[in-house]
Amino acid sequence: MLLPKSRGFRNDLKTGPFSLRILLLPIFLHIIWTLFTPLILSHPPPSPLSPLLFISHPTPSPTDDSTDPRYRKGWLDLLFIAYYVVFFSFVRQSVLFRICYPIARYCGIRKRETLARFGEQGYAIFYFSFFGAWGLRIMSRLPTWWYNCPHFWIDYPHWQMTPGLKRYYLMQASYWCHQLIVLVLRLEKPRKDFKELVAHHIVTLWLIGWSYGINLTLIGNAVYASMDIPDFFFAMSKLFNYLSWKRTQNIMFIIFVGVWTYFRHYLNLVMLYSVYTDFDLIPQSARSFEPRKGVWMVWWVKWQIFTPLLLLQCLNLFWYFLICRILWRVVTGSSLKDDRSDDEGEDDEPSALKKKKRS
Repeated sequence: MLLPKSRGFRNDLKTGPFSLRILLLPIFLHIIWTLFTPLILSHPPPSPLSPLLFISHPTPSPTDDSTDPRYRKGWLDLLFIAYYVVFFSFVRQSVLFRICYPIARYCGIRKRETLARFGEQGYAIFYFSFFGAWGLRIMSRLPTWWYNCPHFWIDYPHWQMTPGLKRYYLMQASYWCHQLIVLVLRLEKPRKDFKELVAHHIVTLWLIGWSYGINLTLIGNAVYASMDIPDFFFAMSKLFNYLSWKRTQNIMFIIFVGVWTYFRHYLNLVMLYSVYTDFDLIPQSARSFEPRKGVWMVWWVKWQIFTPLLLLQCLNLFWYFLICRILWRVVTGSSLKDDRSDDEGEDDEPSALKKKKRS
C-alpha cells in the first residue's frame, strides 16, 4: 500500500492525504492476524492491533451478566485515542470536500473565505448532531439521566464503564485532541477569539483527562452533552447566515440563544452547585487518595473538579456577551454578524440569492 508524496508536514495535516491509508493499514493487518493465526497456533494470542481499533481493558460485570459487559481505564486507551485522532482527520476532510464545499458551491457561494467557514460549520453540524444525540442516549441509561446530579457522587468510584460510555468518552477525547491540533497549527483561519478558543480546548482536554483518570465519567458525560447540543444549533444558525437565508437565520439564532442559555449556563451552574454541595455524598470509604483502588476523592480534589468547570463557565459567559450583542441586532433589525469573524458579510452573498432572497 503506497503512501502519497508528502507536501510538507503542515499541508499534510491540513489535507489529510495519509489519513485513509493509516486507518486502513491496522484494519488490514488485524484481519490477516485474525484469519491466519488460528491456522498456525492452537491458542493464538489476541491481535496486537485490537487496542487501536477497539476499546480495551474488559473487567468482570458487577451483575455477572455476559450481556452486560464492563470496562475499566488503562494505558492501551491512549492507542485508541491516537488512532481516532487520525480517524477524525479523515472524517473532517471527507465531510468538507465531499459534502460541505459541493453544497456551498451549489448554493452559489464562491468566495474562498466563506467556503471555508461554511465547511467548518457543516462539519460542526455533522459532529455535534451525532455526538449530542449519542451523549443523551448514553445518559438516558445512567442514573444521572437529565442532570440528576447527586448520582455523580453516590456509589463513587464509578470505574466500571459500559462499553458505550467508554467508547463515547475516548472518541470525544480524540476529537478534541484533533481540534486542538487544527487550532494551534492554524489549519483554519483564526477568528478574533482565537486565544479564547485555545483556552477552551485546553480546559476541555483538562476536564476530559482528569474526569476519566479519577473515574468521574458520569459528570463528564453530562458536561459533554451540555456543550455539544448548543454547538449544533449555533452551527445551524451560522450556516443559514452564509446562505443569506435571513428569516430562517434569525429564527434559528433565537432558538440557539435559548438552547445555549439553558445548557451552557443553567445546567452548567447546576453541575457547579452539585460539585460544591453534593461532594460529601461520596462514600466515606472512597474519601482517600488510593489510585490503585480507583479512589481519588480527598478534600482538595473537589476544587480540582470545580476550578476547570468554573473556567469553562467564564469562557461561556464571554461568548454569551457576544451572543447577546448579536441578539440585540436581531431584535432591532440590524445585521446579524458574528463579532468573532473578520470576513463575514463582505460581498459573499450567494449569487442565486442576489436575485431573490430565500426565507
